Amino acid sequence: MPTPTQTRTLRQALPALALLLGLTTTALADGGKLSPSQMLPSYQQECAACHLAYPPGLLPARSWDRIMNGLDKHYGTDASLDAATVQQIGQWLQAHAGSYKRVSAEPPQDRITESAWFQRKHRKLDAPVWQHASVKSAANCAACHTRAEQGSFDERELQFPRGLDARYRRAFQD
Repeated sequence: MPTPTQTRTLRQALPALALLLGLTTTALADGGKLSPSQMLPSYQQECAACHLAYPPGLLPARSWDRIMNGLDKHYGTDASLDAATVQQIGQWLQAHAGSYKRVSAEPPQDRITESAWFQRKHRKLDAPVWQHASVKSAANCAACHTRAEQGSFDERELQFPRGLDARYRRAFQD
C-alpha cells in the first residue's frame, strides 16, 4: 500500500506522464514521417509536373526503386529522365522511403492506391466518388486532402469534393 506522499507524487506525475505518452503515441502512430522537411527540388519539378509529388514515406524503398528503374513505362506513360536526375531522385527516395509498419508491404504494381493501408483508410468511399469529374481517380489525393501537396493527410483537413452528390458525404464524416 503506497504512503500518502507516494500517492500525492503519483497524482502529480500522472498528467505529465499522460501528456508525454500522448505526444509519443501521436508522433509514432505511423512509425515515421511521410515527407521530409525539405522536398528535393528535382523531385518536385519532375514528378509534380504530372501528378502530386507523393511523399516518399507512402511507399517502401523497393517500390521506389522499381518505379525509378521503370520510368520509361511509368503507369502507361514514358516519364524518362536523364541518368543523373534518376540517380539523384532515386537516392533521395531511398533515404526517405517508408519503413514503418503501414508501408512495409509492397503494394501491387507499386501503386499507393492499391496498398492495404490505403484500401483500409478509403474503404467507405463508393466507386462513383473516384470517378467523379472533380476527383478523377483515387490517385488524386488533393481532391479531398487539402494539404496533400505538403504531405499532410490529416482527416481533420478533408474537404468534400466540389460537385459530388451529398449522399456520399457520410463517408467523409466517419
